[in-house]
Amino acid sequence: MRDYDELISFLGEWGPFQRLIFFLLSASIVPNGFNGMSAVFLAGTPEHRCRVPPGANLSREWLNASIPREVQGGREGPSRCRRYRLESLANFSALGLQPGRDVDLSQLEQEKCLDGWEYSREIYLSTIVTEWNLVCDDDWKTPLTTSLFFVGVLIGSFISGQLSDRFGRKSILFATMAVQTGFSFVQIFSTSWEMFTVLFLIVGMGQISNYVVAFILGTEILGKSVRIIFSTLGVCIFFAIGYMLLPLFAYFIRDWRMLLLALTVPGVLCVPLWWVIPESPRWLISQGRFKEAEIIIRKAAKTNGIVAPAMLFDSTEMQDMKLQQQQKAYILDLFRTRNIAVITVMSLFLWMLTSIGYFGLSLNTPNLHGNAYVNCFLSAIIEVPAYVIAWLLLRTLPRRYSISGTLFLGGGVILFIQLVPTDFHILSVFLVMLGKFGITSAFSMLYVYTSELYPTIVRNMAVGATSMSSRVGSIIAPYFVYLGAYDRFLPYILMGSLTVLIGILTLFLPESYGNPLPETFDQMLRVKGFRNRQRTNHVRSSKAIEDSKTQITTL
Repeated sequence: MRDYDELISFLGEWGPFQRLIFFLLSASIVPNGFNGMSAVFLAGTPEHRCRVPPGANLSREWLNASIPREVQGGREGPSRCRRYRLESLANFSALGLQPGRDVDLSQLEQEKCLDGWEYSREIYLSTIVTEWNLVCDDDWKTPLTTSLFFVGVLIGSFISGQLSDRFGRKSILFATMAVQTGFSFVQIFSTSWEMFTVLFLIVGMGQISNYVVAFILGTEILGKSVRIIFSTLGVCIFFAIGYMLLPLFAYFIRDWRMLLLALTVPGVLCVPLWWVIPESPRWLISQGRFKEAEIIIRKAAKTNGIVAPAMLFDSTEMQDMKLQQQQKAYILDLFRTRNIAVITVMSLFLWMLTSIGYFGLSLNTPNLHGNAYVNCFLSAIIEVPAYVIAWLLLRTLPRRYSISGTLFLGGGVILFIQLVPTDFHILSVFLVMLGKFGITSAFSMLYVYTSELYPTIVRNMAVGATSMSSRVGSIIAPYFVYLGAYDRFLPYILMGSLTVLIGILTLFLPESYGNPLPETFDQMLRVKGFRNRQRTNHVRSSKAIEDSKTQITTL
């Protein structure tokens, strides 16, 4: 029986139809770049200090001295969360005493910012932090906002695959685009931090679902030779383009509500794609809808200027395809033997720790020295060469060495940042961007590597499970950034150490480069990396494997 790729081979690999699908699906990812990192500016925390009300009856000298000095991030500045008790200062001012000369400021009683805060408007006109005073005792709400967005991403990654399997790739793609765009628009009218955060969680659900379904739809429509390019240079680079446009929008629109409004426009522009992007013929065939699949394939042939065969499916092939779709896998199959369980557990850690490094560095750009908008743009643009390098490495070198090498590069330079002298700001920013380059390259190779390790029956399940693990990493990442408020090097030490550690562990995974995609678990256990392990794992008969699968299924 012919497989689907053989069945549509007459269409060619890179005709007008494939190019149209490639670029339109990639373009639909651009809004994901906006929303995925929008918290960098929506939840930006400007410089702030306690507000002293005009009625405090303080002289100019005492007004200037009303805020204690403290060391923040290695630099001395006015306290963000404390002020001297205003009643005492008013008494000293009325008596004509001078701060520092007549009164020792270090002995004065301090109090919280009872009258609110004054925020610097040099970088941001307004953010959700200035809107709802998410500072000092409430500063924990800022990383929680970002984490809950990624909780939405986790939920979306869990349900998007199941929904697209049930209702179709195209329908769920545009439904989740509508969720992402629509709820982003509703966020503009948020009246509280709680309302904003709940809506942000829903936006996260739509954001990842759109990305995952577009990725699945593209890989199912495009041919074998185009899929790796689509998964690296296609969706990834267009995500980076959206990411690059974010600081440009934010630079010219510094009010968070107007910025959100601007970020919803590209999503609305994607609506006409409904009439151009087709449903996945593979999915239609899996549902037994052969006539609809045939119509799409014949339209593709017409677009490519090719005459399609008179008969695409014969009755035998249709029956065999239906029987193939009846085969089912279960999550326990990812742990069915010791070796497979080791691969699965190591893959889960690989995805999670790589995700922590990627999102931690991305979200930390406002805390770098220099202009926050320039730093964010550099963090986005460095992803383009990272994806190109990843594509080249996937074409020419073994997977585990490529991933491990880029993780060593990313983690090593991040660890080196703490050794850079304080005045060498440009070098520090350069090392952060180089670390982001390495981790991004590794991250983009994980999809291909994971899909090559597992057999067909559990491949989507394996990629989905490891992808969910990466979402756990993204939920944790904002708190790594939050630790920078206590020690500016601590986030880099933690992220660098974990990245180097997982780079070492990657060397113990099997190698998939140059091997055909495994179709069975027996073929999976024959790949390089298992040949020198316990021989008993290799001499198991296929009957024993099937028996173990039956036992797991009955559970």
